[in-house]
Amino acid sequence: MKKLKNILKDINIKSLLGELDISISGISNNSNDINDGYLFFAVKGNNSDGHKFIDVAINNGSTCVVCTRIPKKINSSITYIQVNNIREVINKVSSNFYDNPSKSLKVIAVTGTNGKTSIVYFLYQFLLILNKRVGMLSTIENKIQNETFKSSLTTPDSIEINRLMNDMVKNDIEYCVMEASSHAIDQIRISGSDVYVAIFSNLSHDHLDYHKTFLNYINTKKKLFDNLKKDSFSIINSDDKRADYIAQNSKSKIIHYSVNSLSDNKGRLIENNLDGMLVDIDNEKISLGIIGEFNLYNILSVYVFSKILKINKIKSLSIISKIKPPRGRLEYIKSSKGSIGIVDYAHTPNALENVLTTINKIRGDNKIISIIGAGGDRDKSKRPEMGRVAEEYSDYVIVTSDNPRNENEIDIINDIIKGFKTENYMIESDRKKAIINACKNIDNKTILLVAGKGHEDYQIIGNNYIPHNDMEILRKELK
Repeated sequence: MKKLKNILKDINIKSLLGELDISISGISNNSNDINDGYLFFAVKGNNSDGHKFIDVAINNGSTCVVCTRIPKKINSSITYIQVNNIREVINKVSSNFYDNPSKSLKVIAVTGTNGKTSIVYFLYQFLLILNKRVGMLSTIENKIQNETFKSSLTTPDSIEINRLMNDMVKNDIEYCVMEASSHAIDQIRISGSDVYVAIFSNLSHDHLDYHKTFLNYINTKKKLFDNLKKDSFSIINSDDKRADYIAQNSKSKIIHYSVNSLSDNKGRLIENNLDGMLVDIDNEKISLGIIGEFNLYNILSVYVFSKILKINKIKSLSIISKIKPPRGRLEYIKSSKGSIGIVDYAHTPNALENVLTTINKIRGDNKIISIIGAGGDRDKSKRPEMGRVAEEYSDYVIVTSDNPRNENEIDIINDIIKGFKTENYMIESDRKKAIINACKNIDNKTILLVAGKGHEDYQIIGNNYIPHNDMEILRKELK
């Protein structure tokens, strides 16, 4: 329970109707989650307008409404607060309500098109092995030390972030490692001013359904680094051609890592197979239990972070050698007949190319069959590119559904096959059938890649979440 006037600290109020000296028992931007004494944020989003649900929130017990326009129908027992930038206000109010938890944590935020989840998971493991108290916010799951909480978004909303961080503070957590998606940065769910270390992995085309242009997408990622404080750090992949642009206005201390270009922290891939990699980092050879040159980049960012913590190089590399891959990231199973099934979250052209390039390097004389799809109600421009990449790096492609949401799955598939130059593919819109049929028809000289969903245990069809797990199906079929 907090006083409204206290949680509105540093908020620019455009107009006020009602009292500020009232107690607030909770905060939410979802009218269905409102209880007695709650503050309701009426947010106008891309798909819905929270102002339409003000009456629902009040009926559910809200005593205060924060909005960008005062409703025509006024309830005299309710406090109405009009603001200009409601997303910024949500960030500040939720932080105030939950006792500004980011100020009590060392927040490590990871952004980029690909690699966010892996880097966060690697950092979490590194700190855990180092016997540090650590929390994690990721696409796969949220964690406080070894306790796990299910995750539904790459980055939760500001309210959920601050609630989880407050739980971390209560549990004496020192480090919070989290994914920072472009949506989260744009919607001010996370601010660079709250971040101790920001990591930039890479940039490629994605989320143009939201950002409209690639420049908008780049500039959104850049905001995280622009807003960092002088005593914070930026860890930048200098092999990405936007690296200098991302870092150019940052006041933070900037440290680079690379595989191909010059940097103070350089890695080199020596050997790569399904059991792992032999790499050279800072002139030391170490074996890793993960595969893929793109994962060498992810591991390098962890190594740079260890230098910020002033960890001895040998100790740091010893810990890094124990790191395991997250679920649904190049996760594989080998059948008794010798065929191999791989599940990966790759759902952008760049990520798919990285995964298939890795598989091609370790394929031997195996053929590669790829099962791909693309999400509905998302960036349509990447769909033909997914088809092009899959065709170029696979011997055969099966095109199927992948979270069609409110789009017709056949329309999505037709967008994907525009990227094909040959007819070396087939269509099976039922994802489960696509995997089962592929498993029945492959031999011991085949690697089957099922891309797009990774750790997800559902298919989003319409607004419904239908149980589905790529890896479970592979385990059942590839005995």
